[in-house]
Amino acid sequence: WEKALELFGELREEKSGLEPDVVVYSALISACENGGQWEKALELFGELREEKSGLEPDVVVYSALISACENGGQWEKALEL
Repeated sequence: WEKALELFGELREEKSGLEPDVVVYSALISACENGGQWEKALELFGELREEKSGLEPDVVVYSALISACENGGQWEKALEL
């Protein structure tokens, strides 16, 4: 998960014109899920919803986020989604 976040940071810093999409966020949230980082997964979800490009979370994003919360013992947060 740490390497995924590092690459994400590089993507956002570069002037390449590339913008993260829903697939990128889904992969990041899944990486956080696998790394037991439910708080970071929620943070990324918040960023996704705040993106000015009009991105909307899809079922894959929600599934990964719910799993991350579940794995972290945060079932209440999962229910809030």
